[in-house]
Amino acid sequence: MPDFVEKSVLGLSATGFHRMAYTEWGRGARTIVCVHGLTRNGRDFDVLARDLAASLNARVICPDVVGRGHSDALANPDLYGYPQYLADMAVLLARLDVETVDWIGTSMGGLIGMLLAAQPRSPIRRLVINDVGPFVPKAALQRIADYVGRDPRFADLAGVEAYLRSHYDGFGALEDAQWRHLAEHSARRLPEGGYALAYDPAIAKAFTGVPLTDVDLWPVWAQIRARVLVLRGVQSDLLLAETAARMTVEGPKAALVEVPDAGHAPALMDPAQIAAIRGFLADA
Repeated sequence: MPDFVEKSVLGLSATGFHRMAYTEWGRGARTIVCVHGLTRNGRDFDVLARDLAASLNARVICPDVVGRGHSDALANPDLYGYPQYLADMAVLLARLDVETVDWIGTSMGGLIGMLLAAQPRSPIRRLVINDVGPFVPKAALQRIADYVGRDPRFADLAGVEAYLRSHYDGFGALEDAQWRHLAEHSARRLPEGGYALAYDPAIAKAFTGVPLTDVDLWPVWAQIRARVLVLRGVQSDLLLAETAARMTVEGPKAALVEVPDAGHAPALMDPAQIAAIRGFLADA
């Protein structure tokens, strides 16, 4: 029997309802929500979720943001963006029926967490941000824009794994079994045979039609009241060293963990990374 159950909740956009899938680990009293990066999905957190559910006696919720994983695609790709993502997460939090949650977010998931944590009466008690911050340089956004709209095809899962290894080397030095796990959950079978990536290529719409510029969310950062832990890949081009350092002295004055041999973004599968998160969340 698996350690998790698969569930879903209905979100609402201007074109109707859509299904947002999520996995739920554990049945503990405290609730932890883990939200993935732009082209990823909730199964990225399997290793971390299994650990936290057991070690912290927690219920760990890992959604697939709309357009990713097992969640529905949006009928209107113009709606892929943070207003929709925030609305969907508010629905998920209502479904969970808890007063407070801890939030772990990688890249896009970290930005969603920041935006929610900055709101008045936010339910987020602890916030773990993985390799993103209130300043995102244009150059990093351009790198992402260059690959996110692609829709490659693969003959088998080995091809998917090779693609992930070449495009997501910032995850760090993963074991072969871990790359295989990511490949299995990063692919969707095609009716005609073979595989594609498990996200709607139309999520790239947010990167087209407007000039890319630096993103400055320091006013948002100043409004966060939750305790914050930031993880940064030492080789990251998205969370710059100077941004991470500033995050430790402004706003919520985050604790900072630098992750060696990783860029954007640490995969949170390494025991040391998991231990840092576990320790931060355990220190209630």
